[in-house]
Amino acid sequence: MIITETRTVFWEDGQVCLIDQRKLPETFEIARCSTHFEVAEAIQSMVVRGAPAIGIAAAFGMAQAALHSAATDRQALYADLMAAAEVLRKARPTAANLSWAVAQMLRYAERSEHQDVTALKQGLLAHAQRMADDDVRINKQIGAHGAALVPEVATIIHHCNTGSLATVFWGTALGVIRSAHMQGKRLHVLVDETRPRLQGAKLTSWELLQLGIPHTIIADGASGYFMRRRRVDLCLVGADRIAANGDVANKIGTYNLAIVAREHNVPFYVAAPWSTVDMSLAHGDLIEIEERSADEVTMINGVRIAPDGACAANPAFDVTPHHYISGIITEYGVLRPPYTVSLAQLAARIQEGKV
Repeated sequence: MIITETRTVFWEDGQVCLIDQRKLPETFEIARCSTHFEVAEAIQSMVVRGAPAIGIAAAFGMAQAALHSAATDRQALYADLMAAAEVLRKARPTAANLSWAVAQMLRYAERSEHQDVTALKQGLLAHAQRMADDDVRINKQIGAHGAALVPEVATIIHHCNTGSLATVFWGTALGVIRSAHMQGKRLHVLVDETRPRLQGAKLTSWELLQLGIPHTIIADGASGYFMRRRRVDLCLVGADRIAANGDVANKIGTYNLAIVAREHNVPFYVAAPWSTVDMSLAHGDLIEIEERSADEVTMINGVRIAPDGACAANPAFDVTPHHYISGIITEYGVLRPPYTVSLAQLAARIQEGKV
């Protein structure tokens, strides 16, 4: 059972090691990045994906840039880190965790008491490792809070992939499902295939099979049919960025699912770590949406499915307005509307060290 044993992102022998998610489910392979440039390419090409996993990969990439730096003083090292940060931030713009993780590493470098450059470099690597370990702890806390929302017998619709593969380990929304399953709750998951890259069909199904959780893959457009024709108890999704008013950017198709869930009175929950929340953005229309290659729409596994000459648009994410969201599950608990209040209150408590 590979998924219960291997972290998605880890450091080994000076390399940033990543489960290559492009190869799954056919082949389980570890990609090894020797430089922060290779880490940025792995993020952009979706060797690693999922906001928390991207963030930790970037943190290790920053540590790698420090260790490779020829700087002999703190100022020169910080300049090299700033240059690496620019490269990594550009890899994928929507996920808040990427910029958050890079900022965490820069802050450590700026505030560290290490005067010796060699010691500071090692300190940066240790800090990235702590962030990776924290991600596992945080995910399990999200799972515990979210599992309390799941009935003893439940059918859940899940979009994209938010399990161990999207994080360092355990998962966010899929981590909630995993936690509820481990509590003995009887679950059936309807897995959106998640076009155009099919993370649901390829990755979520692969994880659920290994975890022994019953599930059925459905076309993205079939969610309304299942909500109307049979019982669906809740929808669970992750997030790549959450604005201060509770608007959520997530994998394309999330907005459609939220609208259909509202029409059928099905609770719609978002599970994400606090690092995904961007309090600097007042609302979701300010979130930058990544546009990816049209080939992801017109081709599947390298085989063209659209006519030659056909055009395609490929926004990787959409924004779900806050009024469609029943609750936001974080490591600190479940936040409820109005999110302008609950998010601001939690941000203040975190700032004051009261959580």
